[in-house]
Amino acid sequence: MLEIADLTHRIAGRPLFDGASAFIADGWKVGLVGKNGSGKSTLISLIRDAAKKPDASIRIRRGARTGFVAQEIAPTDTPLIEVVLAADEERAQLLEEAETAHDPHRIAEIYTRLSDIDAYGAEARASAILVGLGFSQDDLTRPAREFSGGWRMRAALAGVLFSTPDLLVLDEPTNYLDLEGAAWLEGFLRKYPNTVLVVSHDREMLNRSVTHILALVDMKLEVHTGGYDNYLRKRAERVANLTAQKAKQDVERAHLQAFVDRFRAKASKARQAQSRIKMLEKMQDISVPLADRAHAFAFQDPGELASPLIQLEEADLGYMDGAPVLNRVSFRLDHDDRIVIIGPNGQGKTTLVKSIGARLDLLTGKRRASNAVKVGYFSQDQLDELRAGETPLDHVREIAPHMTPAQQRSIAAQMGFGAQKIDTPVQNLSGGEKVRLLLGLMAFKKPHVLILDEPTSHLDIDSREALIMALNDYPGAILLITHDVYLAEAVADRLWLVHNGRAAPYDGDLSDYRKLVLDADRPNERGGGAKSRDPAPAREAQKRPSSSGVKQRVAAAEAAMEAAQQTIARLDREIAAPGLFERNPAKGRELGQQRKEAAAALASAEEEWLAASSALEAAE
Repeated sequence: MLEIADLTHRIAGRPLFDGASAFIADGWKVGLVGKNGSGKSTLISLIRDAAKKPDASIRIRRGARTGFVAQEIAPTDTPLIEVVLAADEERAQLLEEAETAHDPHRIAEIYTRLSDIDAYGAEARASAILVGLGFSQDDLTRPAREFSGGWRMRAALAGVLFSTPDLLVLDEPTNYLDLEGAAWLEGFLRKYPNTVLVVSHDREMLNRSVTHILALVDMKLEVHTGGYDNYLRKRAERVANLTAQKAKQDVERAHLQAFVDRFRAKASKARQAQSRIKMLEKMQDISVPLADRAHAFAFQDPGELASPLIQLEEADLGYMDGAPVLNRVSFRLDHDDRIVIIGPNGQGKTTLVKSIGARLDLLTGKRRASNAVKVGYFSQDQLDELRAGETPLDHVREIAPHMTPAQQRSIAAQMGFGAQKIDTPVQNLSGGEKVRLLLGLMAFKKPHVLILDEPTSHLDIDSREALIMALNDYPGAILLITHDVYLAEAVADRLWLVHNGRAAPYDGDLSDYRKLVLDADRPNERGGGAKSRDPAPAREAQKRPSSSGVKQRVAAAEAAMEAAQQTIARLDREIAAPGLFERNPAKGRELGQQRKEAAAALASAEEEWLAASSALEAAE
């Protein structure tokens, strides 16, 4: 599917690839990994360029359709579902041509191809993808302009997934997803029928969803089978073998050199000495890769305060009087708490932590906090905290005005900003560098509470490991919102679930929650069968419907599905009849319209069957 051969590339004189080569076969699910700044996004860009015009170093299978996620969809008045449907350009073109075509042969080709690509079931597939990524059924008919940039980015991801390209290329697809959306995407990629190349720093996704790892190391590309943990084991084994081989080589080299030094001047041993000199010259140096070290994070001990540090009592939280996002929240944070906030996006996780951190006033209720407590807050949008136009040094000067310029530069250097980066405007820093700066500024103030809202979205895997170590060494309280399961499991002691206007402790671990998310049914405002991620426990007081009527619904839906399938099969045979469109073009168009209606009836029956089956499970 994809072959990279002897790729050499530089940016502003800096080499990113030097004779890099790799091969990706059809059907592989490949995770592209490497440190921040190593060239992963550049490689994706080069592959995108090669898809448009041939490239000597990057070759994609002839005729293969490639799919890349746009930055975000445009904020237009077009309904979201229509935007996603339009992403399948072939389907859109065929449907448009079907309305105007007159040539019988071409009409036959159009309807045959529409049948092959399941064009009439497209809306159901697009809806399922959008719902899987976190949109509600009501969202599907809303104009794209009503959504924020992050949600339009999700819609762009939905579009490329819906178009089902032969080579699907994704660059950090989970950055705009919640834990629920990331879990859904993992399952989607595992079942995807074609080739996938995904750049991701999500360790769990790389373990669950890919068949191979493409590692960018020292300007070279290496392909390894298995997930990320398997790659780490192989890398460690390789380094250990090289280390052992180098030690053995060093001993042999020392032995040969000792012989040469001892006998070079003796005529009787001169020939043997020359032979060993040649052996030394021919000996290939064994190079052991240097261990990659991510920038270390550090949070100093702020000193212990009496618990509770912060309390909310019967508080309504939100942004507008009379329209709370969360109702009657009672929350207590002690000095040793490690809490991960879970729940679908848009339910109020950020609202909760902003209210706890006094970044948002309560609508009602009380917030109590120790007078001495200091809170460090990491915003999901780094520019909420960083001032565009100013440099890392400017930000350090503000928090340490009493220090000398040399001391201020030393503090910036400890955050990872040396002479080359210290005077760079923050808007020109990479995402990972912004994270480092924010966390460094927080740590300098020695907070008693760390509130971290998606801190790892722009960190590579090694930096995430460094952050986990720092958080586990930190003695204060932590509130964490993250889609990174590996980080959450390594840091959290407790979970709080935010859902349906409520925030409360969740009795279970992340594995329980993830299973619940994947198994739960989505509420369907239209009566369809799209899956729900309602993770709230069912109330025992709620009455379950009787199963007799629901069984009749299931049977009726099955009968409707069977009838629609038989109708579609009959129409396909009639449409495929030789010479139909030459003899009677009007009849051909009529049959095509009938097939379209039958496909819509089948999709509707399938949705009713899914809804009825879910209701039957609940009733039983």
